[in-house]
Amino acid sequence: MTAKSPRLMLPALREVYEAYVRAAGELPALPGALQAEVWTSAQLGTLEAAAPNAQGRRAALADLMMSLRAAGTPGAYAFLRALEAIGPEEGRRAAGKAADGVRNLAEPSWLSALGRVTPSQVWLIQEGPLDGDRLICEFRYENGDLHALAVRLQHGDVPSEIVIVGDVPALMTAARQAMQAELCVVQPYDPRAVGARLRAALDDPGPLPEDCYPALTLARHRAAALPS
Repeated sequence: MTAKSPRLMLPALREVYEAYVRAAGELPALPGALQAEVWTSAQLGTLEAAAPNAQGRRAALADLMMSLRAAGTPGAYAFLRALEAIGPEEGRRAAGKAADGVRNLAEPSWLSALGRVTPSQVWLIQEGPLDGDRLICEFRYENGDLHALAVRLQHGDVPSEIVIVGDVPALMTAARQAMQAELCVVQPYDPRAVGARLRAALDDPGPLPEDCYPALTLARHRAAALPS
């Protein structure tokens, strides 16, 4: 790190935070807002999966933001802006203030698009009674770029799969082909009902399958964007 190391709530994790700072060096070169959001969500997913509880997660997030501000690199700045846009709601304001303290850095072209999406169509895919419901929620950035959140909810609305999909037409084409082969049912779904289900399932889900954590932060942001 290039600046004086900050005082941390969890100093034993200092090397972990420094690794995040180094990894952030690749963030400004990513091609678009979705890629940056997916990258950020994956970093936070690793942090959340390792945290023993919500209090530990919040402490680690605060330490990470302090470490990013102290580093003051272009990657650290972009990471803070991404946290401000799509990170845990309780930390967004602090992330923005930390980013404001980093000056005179070139901004990636996609920075202003972070988190600025509009919900579009929502689909329910049912493949069988043991497979649960797969909810597909489409979103568009202000420039029209389309992507989707795909969440599979098992019995009791417990998440078993959380994926961000970049190629939505390919996903829906495959789903409709499967429906024609009588392998599943695909139907439109009420966005308000889906939003309520996803927020309840994602906000405090308890332990999840390991593969769910990388997209969890971004999934929460998108679920919050659905109508209530």
